[in-house]
Amino acid sequence: MTVSRRLYEAAKPIWQACHDHPFVRGIGDGSLDRDKFRYFLLQDYLYLFDYAKVFAWGVVKADDPELMRFFSANVDAILGGEMKTHRAYMARMGITEEQVFQVKPALANLSYTHYMLAAAAAGGPAEIVASILACSWSYAEIGARLAQAPGAADHPFYGEWVRGYASQEYQDTNDALVARLDALAEGCTEEQYRRLEDIFVACSRYELGFWEMAWRLEQ
Repeated sequence: MTVSRRLYEAAKPIWQACHDHPFVRGIGDGSLDRDKFRYFLLQDYLYLFDYAKVFAWGVVKADDPELMRFFSANVDAILGGEMKTHRAYMARMGITEEQVFQVKPALANLSYTHYMLAAAAAGGPAEIVASILACSWSYAEIGARLAQAPGAADHPFYGEWVRGYASQEYQDTNDALVARLDALAEGCTEEQYRRLEDIFVACSRYELGFWEMAWRLEQ
C-alpha cells in the first residue's frame, strides 16, 4: 500500500464526516444559507494566503531545482488559480478584496494555518506536502462527489463552486500532489510515516473543524 493510500485510510472516517456535514450537504442541494457561505468565502480566502505560504516553505526546504519549481508553481496556482472562484463569488456578492482584509480570521482558521506553517517550518518537503494534502485532496473528493449529485453542478449559485473543485484542472493538480508525496516518502521508515500520518490526520480534523466553524459562524 502506498503512503498516500495509508494516509487516506487513516483519515477516511474524518473525511466521511466532512461529506456528511450540513454545510457541505447544503452546497450540494443548494439549501445552504448564503450568509453562511459568505462567511466561509471570506474565511477561506484569508486561509488561502497562509496555505500559499506553506507551499512557499517548500521552495525554501527543497534541495533540487525541480522540486523548487514544483512548490513555486503551486504557490502561483493558488494565488492566481484557485482564488479565481473566490473572487468570482466576491464580485457576485459585492465584496472587495479590501473588505476581506478587514475581516479577522476566526480562531479555528488561525489554529489550522498556524499548525500547517509550524509543520512546514519544522519538517521537510514530505511533511510540507502532507500538511497541504488534507485540504487539497478532501476538496477534490468533495467536489467530485457533489458533481455527481443531481443538479448540484448546475445550481445557479453553488454550481460554480462545485464545478471548480470537480474540474479536471483541480483534480489533476491534486493528483500531482498525491504522486509527489509518494515520491518524497518512498522508503520512509515507520517512524517517519507516523509523523506524516499525524500531520495528515490533524489537518483532516482541522478541515472538518473549518466546515463546522463556517456552519456556526464562529469568531
